[in-house]
Amino acid sequence: MDGRVRPILAIPHAILVAGPLIGFRPRWARAGVLGMVALVCAALDWFAIVFTGRSLEGLLYFKRLYLGWRARYLAYLWLLRDEYPPFGDAPYPAWVELPDEPEPRDRASVGLRIFLLFPHLVVLLGLQIAQVFVWIAAWCSIVFTRRLGDTLWRFSRDVAHYNMRVESYALLIHDRFPSFSLSAERAAAPASEQHA
Repeated sequence: MDGRVRPILAIPHAILVAGPLIGFRPRWARAGVLGMVALVCAALDWFAIVFTGRSLEGLLYFKRLYLGWRARYLAYLWLLRDEYPPFGDAPYPAWVELPDEPEPRDRASVGLRIFLLFPHLVVLLGLQIAQVFVWIAAWCSIVFTRRLGDTLWRFSRDVAHYNMRVESYALLIHDRFPSFSLSAERAAAPASEQHA
């Protein structure tokens, strides 16, 4: 039953932490309310890091909260988990593990971050488009057979991993350039292993 109405049940989380490809809202709100605040935090951090070499106090916690919540939302929406995700920072079987903030920060990497992100954003756009079709196939599979094939589940999981790697880099959580590998097992570094 839950799989049939999953998109409707995910709407409260989508309003808060949905990604940029949700098209039913105005352009300014496509990242979700908390996503927009996280982007503002990243912009403030960008200026602070480029000019002082240090992040602003307190912003890292919020950006981590947003990414963790977003990982739980994606795991639920993309049919990776059946449990309804909690609001906020409560335990859930899908999570994102992020490295500590580097000290000192790499000013050049941060200053050029938007240019460094461009190839990842192009790849991520293609993966998100493919994920729409995978989600439709997965949803039909669950509705009609009550099962989800391993291949569909694995692809969605790997896209979620890639998405979290790119978003954590974009939000200036760390300075390590993300791998282009789609396979979560090969791409995750021991210090920043991500789970979704």
